[in-house]
Amino acid sequence: MATEKPSVLIIGGLGYIGRFLARYIHENELASDIRLVDKVLPQLAWLAPEFEKACSVDKFIQADASKEQALPRIFDRPDGKQWDYVFNCGGETRYSQEDEVYKVRSLGLSLAVGREAAKRKVKCFVELSTGMVYKANSAPSKEGDKLKPWSKIAVFKLQAEEELAKIEGLNLVIVRLPHVYGPYASQWVATALCMARVYQALGEEMKFLWTKDLRTNTAHIDDVTRALWAIATWYDAGKANWDEKTMGSTPIFNVVDKGSTSQGVVADIIGQVFGIETGFQGQLMSNLARLNMDSVVDDVNDDVLGPWADLLADAGITRPGPLTPFMEKELLKDTDLSMDGSRLETVVGFQYQKPTITKELVEEVIESYKRMKWWP
Repeated sequence: MATEKPSVLIIGGLGYIGRFLARYIHENELASDIRLVDKVLPQLAWLAPEFEKACSVDKFIQADASKEQALPRIFDRPDGKQWDYVFNCGGETRYSQEDEVYKVRSLGLSLAVGREAAKRKVKCFVELSTGMVYKANSAPSKEGDKLKPWSKIAVFKLQAEEELAKIEGLNLVIVRLPHVYGPYASQWVATALCMARVYQALGEEMKFLWTKDLRTNTAHIDDVTRALWAIATWYDAGKANWDEKTMGSTPIFNVVDKGSTSQGVVADIIGQVFGIETGFQGQLMSNLARLNMDSVVDDVNDDVLGPWADLLADAGITRPGPLTPFMEKELLKDTDLSMDGSRLETVVGFQYQKPTITKELVEEVIESYKRMKWWP
């Protein structure tokens, strides 16, 4: 007799990773039932046409999962059964917010849904975290390495990891991610691409702070969604190859491609795609910038936001999408985002289909923006 497919609940189901995970599960018919929960309505989430079926209204509940009174509506099912897998793709993803915002929307959300999942004996609860929790080191960080979160998002994500691990009976897996890129991405890679488009229009060189060696590791969204599913099914099937003595009681996995992406790699690709000169400020100029980071960031943003608005106007784009060249100060730190993803391969047997960021994959991202009429 065929075993029944698992039922799946995705918190933050209309976020960038949530929507791709929903589509992956839908297109591969992996779940018996799926529900997406998000604060944002589908009509306001910039969904591309290929997400319409996977993120349809009948699968969707609008709710704020950080609020306790919303939890029964989120978790209760008509047949009285419990969800098998819960993926927490929710939480605040914007940078430079007040601490209180992350405390409520990231930490509070994780703990609310984590406690509920434990109470309902969910078979696997997957918490999405960030590689920004690691103390930067000359070697890529492994899951058991020293932690020293270097963005506000990471500070509260690490607190969530630690608190979730203490919840009695929670079947927890933690997944730490680098910069996730792919079609329709609106963060990190999007910022760099928008800036490159401005410098292309101005006919100027695009200069990065720090050096070409600063590591900015990446993972393609398609590999991330495949990895999340592989990890949940691995956990549910009995956690093969997991050694609690050496690895700890809570499974933690870095999901990161094998390309050791650095600023130099990104600059090379951008130079090829846009036909512009790229370079680096180098250590001396960058150190001067560090002393006065606020005004440096303000100057950069002043330089690019006006021309970007002009480009949109010239292209007749009156309803701009989620793209902007606006540079967040937190993203300009000279801290390496450098992770070792070998555990996922050896323990779970996962294989990356897009092991390095390439010119072709970046061009695919720009093509997706053009399809949505976001790109000038």
